[in-house]
This record gives sequence, structure tokens and C-alpha cells, in this order.
Amino acid sequence: MSLFVLYEHAAGYAVFSVREFEEVGMLLPQVESSVMDISKFTSIVSLVGFSPFKTALSALENINSVSEGILSDDLQLFLDSCIPKSGKKSKQTLGVSDPKLGASITEALGIKCDHTGAIPELIRGIRYHFPKLIKTLTDKSCGIAQLGLGHSYSRAKVKFNVNRVDNMIIQSIALLDQLDKDVNTFSMRIREWYSYHFPELVKIVPENYTYAKLAKFIKNRKELNDDKHAGLEEIVMDSAKAQAIIDASKSSMGMDISPVDLINIEMFAGRVIALADYRKQLAEYLRAKMAGVAPNLATLIGDQVGARLIAHAGSLTNLAKYPASTVQILGAEKALFRALKTKGNTPKYGLLFHSTFIGRAGMKNKGRISRYLANKCSIASRIDCFADTPTNIFGDKLRQQIEDRLKFYETGDVPKKNIEVMKEALAEAAEVILNCNENGEEEKSDDPPKKKKKRKQENENGDNLNNSENCQQNGDEPSKKKKKRKQEDENCDNLNNTENGQQNGDEPPKKKKKKKKTQNDE
Repeated sequence: MSLFVLYEHAAGYAVFSVREFEEVGMLLPQVESSVMDISKFTSIVSLVGFSPFKTALSALENINSVSEGILSDDLQLFLDSCIPKSGKKSKQTLGVSDPKLGASITEALGIKCDHTGAIPELIRGIRYHFPKLIKTLTDKSCGIAQLGLGHSYSRAKVKFNVNRVDNMIIQSIALLDQLDKDVNTFSMRIREWYSYHFPELVKIVPENYTYAKLAKFIKNRKELNDDKHAGLEEIVMDSAKAQAIIDASKSSMGMDISPVDLINIEMFAGRVIALADYRKQLAEYLRAKMAGVAPNLATLIGDQVGARLIAHAGSLTNLAKYPASTVQILGAEKALFRALKTKGNTPKYGLLFHSTFIGRAGMKNKGRISRYLANKCSIASRIDCFADTPTNIFGDKLRQQIEDRLKFYETGDVPKKNIEVMKEALAEAAEVILNCNENGEEEKSDDPPKKKKKRKQENENGDNLNNSENCQQNGDEPSKKKKKRKQEDENCDNLNNTENGQQNGDEPPKKKKKKKKTQNDE
């Protein structure tokens, strides 16, 4: 029984034969100690064959196949040439690092593969001494090959999600939640800070954003008079509140404050206002991204709840793979495991609780509507993930189904069946897709006459260069055969004359020689 080891490197594939397989399998500690010593390791392992990658593109394709456990054509040809076929007496075993790749090799070539025992240590030694085992490689060339392939592989993996850029949604919703916490914290800080000077303002204006704008506008309350009434009314959007602020400033119990402190309060209030404005811009950006990536999910449960589901699952693809029961309790993992541990009631909802549907349902129907909503969310996420042309038609239909189910729980009106609703949605989606395709074809076919002219020029050039092809093309048309045959004969004569003029050493056909002789005799 002979053992071979397959090693995949950035430079190419290599197959090594292992001597004294039985002893190696029994004496694992000796193999581990001999890994660091090149002289001992070469006495155990010897090179059978090395197949370098021809281009960087082929290296990237092969490494993608290896990472997915797929046997590529290059590797299959290499293994066929290096490893002899096993017979009754001699049996070959191939050591591999990936069991998935070993399974595909066994299925395609019938070679027994193994990845346990001493094989990981042997592969570790081959990786450590690989430049010394291959004569044409050096440490520097190996490093360059590994660096280039690593960059191209990472770049290809990053480009894999170009059409479904759900990474931006995950980062946006995380930043949005962080901004909500920060804006609330800073608003509380500015309330405490400015209340030393004007404590009555908090009771008149409880909103954080409006309070920060008023603190920046008023500054010193002693300078506030009736001339600033228009500015206050513009901020507060209420004339009575603006007058109440002016009256409260005249009889305020607040302490006096220095100009330096007022400058700092004004700067801090400006930062809080800018953060709140940026939070609104980020919410609009998230709405636009959700409309492009997951329109049905956003239409069904809203932009922020849908984005939180995608972020919690890790990606839209992962969310599409989840069953509806997992989507229902997504975000309530601690409560679920605590209930399983204490044998209590499991949670009815997780992140879906922030949806408006659960708040509108009664206490008895919250669990029902949560289960129904999770089912529809699972359908919407799968449509968004795997549909070619994103539309929100299915989201509208699914949302209407949930509305009908809520009415059914309240009044008892029987809603439409799911199959009828899906047929209507499929018909509408097909119309939208047809319209999109027609618009795309109209844009593509803007300049048809130019293309015809180009085709005519290409055909004329082709007549001079490849006459045989033109003969075949002319023979395909059934009409006007006699004229076309005459044109073919004339074209063939012209082509042969030009060839005789260019190539003096070539002999023309016999028939044409006779014609030339008769012409000369005449």
C-alpha cells in the first residue's frame, strides 16, 4: 500500500510520495520531530510531480474550486498523470487537507483519500520546506505568489456581493442605533448644563432637538426681548410658546453665567443639532438602500425593522435561509434559552415586536400575528434575495394579507387565500419585468443604421481575405444561384491570382496552369 500527499500552493499543485507508510502511521512523534529537519523529512517524503499555474487567473480559478471542495479540470489531469491506478496487489491512498476535496476526488477518479492520522503533520512539513523540495522555486518567489493570490482571492470574495450590498445596510443600522443613544445622552447633558442659567425652559420645551436649537439661539436669557419673538416662533412653531419663553426669561430663577461658558454651551448645542440632522440624513440613506436591496421586506415591516433583521442574521442570504420560526424569535435568544433552561414559556417575538402590526393586535392575538408576520417576512426576504429584478409588489401584497388577518381576528371577515394573492402578485410582477426589458431593448437599439454599415464593411473585407467562407455564405441563399456561382468563380480567380503574386514558391492548381499555358501559346 503506497501513500501520496496532495499539496495546494499558490504556485501550483504538487504530489509527494511517502516512504514506509506503515512505519509513518505508527510513529507519529517521529514525524512531528522530523518536520523541522529537512534531511530527515526528505528521507520520508519525495516529490512525484509539480504542476505550476500558467496565469494568475487560472490560479484564482483553481483556488476557488479548492476552497469550495470542487475538483477542477487541471487538478484532475494532474492527478491522473501522477498517481498510478490501484490494482488488486497495489493500492494507492491520497492524503488531502480538505475532506470535501477528498470526497470529490474519490467520486471522480476512484482514488481513496484520507485526511487523518499522520497526513496533517506531513502536509505541515511540506508547507514548511516547500521551496526546498521544488527546485525551480525560491522563498522570494513563493512569497510573491502567495501575496498576489491572496490579494486576488480576497478581492474576488469582496466583489462577490456587488449586486446585493447588504453590508452597507448592516453598518447603517448599527450607526443609526448608536446615533440615537448619543443624541439622547448629549441632549440630557445640554439640558443639565443650560438649566443652571435658564431652568424654566425645560418645562416649556420638552423636545430635545428644539431645546438644543433654543439654547443656541437664546444664549444669555437677560438679552432676550420682544425683538427676538419672530426667531423664537420660527424655532418653536407656536406664537404662545415663544411669548411664554420671553416671559419666563424675565422672571427666571437661574444663575448668571460667564461669556466663556455661554460660548461652550453654544458650541455643544451646535454639535448636538448637527448630529440630529445627520441622523435624519442617515435614515433617508437607509431607506434608499433598503428600497434597492430588500424592497419587499422594507415594504412589509419598515426600513429599520427590516435592516435590524438583516444585521442580526449577518446578511440577506442568511436571513433568507432561516425558517419562519427562527425569524419570529430573532433577537430574543437570551429569553429563549432562559425559558428552555427553566422550562418556562418561550418568547413569542424578538425584533418583530418593533413592527406596528404586533402593537395593533390584541393581547390574545399577539402571538398569532407574530407567527403570521414571521412567515411573511421569510417569504419576502427569499424573494428579495433570489429575484433578478427587485420590485415591491410582493411586499405590498404580503402587507395587505397581514392587514386582512388583523381584521379577521377583530371582525371575523375571511381573508383571501394565499394562492390567489400570490397569483395576482406574479401577474403584476411579470408585467413590470416585461416593461423593464422593453425599455432596456429600446435603449440598446438606438443606432441600427450604423450597425448595418459596419456589417457591410466587414463583409467586404471578409470577401478579400476569406473567400472560402464567403463562398459558403453565398451558397446558403437559395435565390439567384447562377449569378452567385459566377461571382464565386470570379472571386476565386482573383484570390488565387493575388496568392500567386504574393507567394512565388507556391504552385497553382493544374487547371489554371493549362489556362495560363494556352494564353501564352496564343
